Amino acid sequence: MNDLIGYCGYNCHLCAARSDDINVRQKLVDAWRKYLGHEMYTAENVACEGCKSKGDKVADKRCKARPCAKEKGLDSCAQCDAFPCEKVKPLIAHPAAMLTYGYKNLKDITEEEYNLCIRQWNSMPNLIKILIEEGKLPSFVLEKIKI
Repeated sequence: MNDLIGYCGYNCHLCAARSDDINVRQKLVDAWRKYLGHEMYTAENVACEGCKSKGDKVADKRCKARPCAKEKGLDSCAQCDAFPCEKVKPLIAHPAAMLTYGYKNLKDITEEEYNLCIRQWNSMPNLIKILIEEGKLPSFVLEKIKI
């Protein structure tokens, strides 16, 4: 499972970009365009094996966090002394925050669209757990914030 958590904490295992079904990826792309304004993705170029895969089959080819973490030999950006840097900050998300800040765009989202394009953006719990494992936060924090 750890290989399916992105360097930024993204839940790759929940992402429809990993689907072999081009129709599923098209629905993902359509939802990202509709709700997040992502115009650069197509069902073909969004096909992804996860950012920790050995190949270059990743959805976000412009991601700056992935090459940085790979170059530093990190399993997570949260392990880096520079965390959270400008490369990873835009990728840190939680569905509750996305819904709160983006509710005007997301007010008509269907459950299927939410499952396709929002739920995988839940990096904060993964990053907090890693920060605790790395000794950068006390362990009681996880219980207090209930994420």
